[in-house]
Amino acid sequence: MIERLRKDALKVVQSAIEHALPDNAVKQKLEQIELSSVVLVAIGKAAWRMAKAAKDVLKDEIKKGIVITKYNHSEGDIDGVEIYEAGHPVPDENTMKATERALQLVKNLTQNDTVLLLISGGGSSLFEKPKGSVTLDQLQKLTNQLLKSGASIEEINAVRKHLSEVKGGRFAQKVFPARVVCLILSDVLGDKLDVIASGPAHPDSSTSQQALEILKKYNISVEENVLKELSEETPKSLSNVESHIVGSVKIACEKAVEVAEGLGYNSTILTTNLDCEAKEAGFFIASIAKELVLHDRPLKKPCALVLGGETVVHVKGRGKGGRNQELALSAAIKIAGLDDVVICSVGTDGTDGPTDAAGGLVDGKTVERIKKAGFDPMKFLEENDSYNALKIAKDLLVTGPTGTNVNDLILILVG
Repeated sequence: MIERLRKDALKVVQSAIEHALPDNAVKQKLEQIELSSVVLVAIGKAAWRMAKAAKDVLKDEIKKGIVITKYNHSEGDIDGVEIYEAGHPVPDENTMKATERALQLVKNLTQNDTVLLLISGGGSSLFEKPKGSVTLDQLQKLTNQLLKSGASIEEINAVRKHLSEVKGGRFAQKVFPARVVCLILSDVLGDKLDVIASGPAHPDSSTSQQALEILKKYNISVEENVLKELSEETPKSLSNVESHIVGSVKIACEKAVEVAEGLGYNSTILTTNLDCEAKEAGFFIASIAKELVLHDRPLKKPCALVLGGETVVHVKGRGKGGRNQELALSAAIKIAGLDDVVICSVGTDGTDGPTDAAGGLVDGKTVERIKKAGFDPMKFLEENDSYNALKIAKDLLVTGPTGTNVNDLILILVG
């Protein structure tokens, strides 16, 4: 039974991710919009697929273009479009070069030109030019500190926006008076346009004061020149932009339920707004799994509960992992010994933290497999070493880059 559950869980997750691929959504939206004299700028982990779809629809209307995506996320040449790969989740030298090239491509545009800005998750790291006196080294150190602090993506991006020449609406300011049409694959809960990829073409709702308070909250100290740049406010209004959400975790979750029901499971979405510490989320999700197994509630078995969102990890140990792997490991510890239940947590982009895994697929025997190999699962969790724990259990989920990025998908499947 457990092997069938694991296979079904993979079917559900893979179908949901495929449904969240941006190709069709981009094509459908572009067929509804009139565009001419187009400069294409695509940023994020799904940038290549979004750009390819746009090129297929618009063809020669695209005069020039650029894709800036994560390493190993390009799928080849696109006619007339320059392809760059750069650092994620921390910007690097290639980020700077690619962004500088994008800025060159949109120089001296007129009101008759259109910048087609295709945005997906990861854009905050992949599209960056530090403001004023801020150096790449300073930005890298600050980004690493924020990522390890447990700060939310909204908090991290509030700081990054105030230190950038292209974030927080400043890119749209630079291309004025050209029209900017944004098609957005959302990886932010609530689809907040000024948070997704740090809102390069959206008025910023965060303030300099809030950015400073975030640094104070997480006890992060920065140099005087960084503080000075933080104090300059971001644009609060823009007149040359229109934005369209073309994909989100809600859409992926709805597809997951549809597929699970087709496989014979009573299914529902529990939330599309999971937003907490990954370890605590894993414990909580395991408690729901126990309720399903032991008491047939809130759904009758066989059943599937789907969750979407994005958790955080407050890194205290020296291990290797990501938020989905940590969630899966903590859930596995709490469902140890239970039959006929699997829990899967996966990043829809195919990457989870600085690892080659997308997440984890665990069951009631995961802990037993780790212990049989001579290790303590709780020690792995305490060291934030979920990758190595799940590797021992053969419960890592490795998909490779998927071409989309709409937060994380979590599935409880009970036979």
